[in-house]
Amino acid sequence: MKARSGGSTDYDALFRDVYPSLFRYLHRLTGDHDAAEDIAQESFVRLLGRALPENEARLWLFTVATNLFRDGARTSRRRERLLSATPWKPSALPAPDESLERDRKVAAVRKALEQLPERDRQMLLMREEGFRYDEIAQVAAVAPGSVGTLLARATRRFLAVYDVRLEEG
Repeated sequence: MKARSGGSTDYDALFRDVYPSLFRYLHRLTGDHDAAEDIAQESFVRLLGRALPENEARLWLFTVATNLFRDGARTSRRRERLLSATPWKPSALPAPDESLERDRKVAAVRKALEQLPERDRQMLLMREEGFRYDEIAQVAAVAPGSVGTLLARATRRFLAVYDVRLEEG
């Protein structure tokens, strides 16, 4: 993020640089396009007025977005408990074969990710978004030297769960 004349932050440039990656991360985390967009926008709104160096702003945005997701997930779980007496099941519309196969694979990946511990899921998604190990370590609150090992274990756990899901499906 570059400072404009007068020392103000160039939020437009930061938005152009970070939003696509933040949105992809949140979309993978939430599985919902609209929720990902809402959380990403809220994260940027919360950044307004803060003077963070460029190398910290991206990590700050992802941390805030992750916390917003967690808060929303807690609210959603409470809502689900309240509505569990009368569950709502949406009707599925038929889709073309190609779309159906893609949807099946995406669902299998999401289910596999849901079965992982939160830290594993977060670290795998952050790696997918191109974060450096030191950044992943900071957000996951682990030692930077252990990120590679933790990612390898998380990948093995994911593949084991994903393979089982494919055999069942």
